[in-house]
Amino acid sequence: MNASGSAEFLWRGYRLQLLAERAIWDPQQGLLLVADLHLGKAESFQSQGIPLPSDGDGATFNALLALAQSHRPAQVLVLGDLIHSRLGLTADLRQKLGALPDLLGCPLRLIGGNHERGCWLEGLEQEPSLALGPLWLSHAPEPRAGLLNLCGHRHPVALIGGGADRLRLPCFAYDPSAEQLVLPAFGQLTGGHPCPPDEVLWLVAEGTVVPWSTTPPRTGLSPRRPGPAPRRRG
Repeated sequence: MNASGSAEFLWRGYRLQLLAERAIWDPQQGLLLVADLHLGKAESFQSQGIPLPSDGDGATFNALLALAQSHRPAQVLVLGDLIHSRLGLTADLRQKLGALPDLLGCPLRLIGGNHERGCWLEGLEQEPSLALGPLWLSHAPEPRAGLLNLCGHRHPVALIGGGADRLRLPCFAYDPSAEQLVLPAFGQLTGGHPCPPDEVLWLVAEGTVVPWSTTPPRTGLSPRRPGPAPRRRG
């Protein structure tokens, strides 16, 4: 783990940074990756009579802009579910999305997710899953032989502790058998789903990324010892 609170992920000699802001930085390609922003979620619920505050999008936009300012990426790529639904695609949100590439200072690309289906975003084409260098980028998990699959969709969280002290923390989740790394949801108004026990996790908590084991020893859960990056089984 480095001083900024991120953690290094090494796959076949290829280095990625798992960021405490729930994003991945690929320094070799100058690529900033995020997933599952779900912009317009509050407005989608409001249109159905469910009162949610409309302040989540501002925090999500600001977090993304801060990351772009600190890393100066060559491009930002969203691994699906940039928006929550067409019901939340207000004129204001369309205007903000249209201005986003200029504010980021680089191209913005979108792998189409299930929440973008049937939506049209001016100036932002929904791309299919694609390869960039050794990475296979998709929205839902989509292992590809010989490539590291980076994806979103699952909103992974880790369940820590028990009873009244139980926590649900967003996390990065790596499946060594599938060579698949799932990003936590980047959006402020998103829930999460627990990870299966055979995945390697990195918790996101209090501005840092912490390696963690999902296999509880007799004394309870304890952090996974930082060490060599996960390697392919077999």
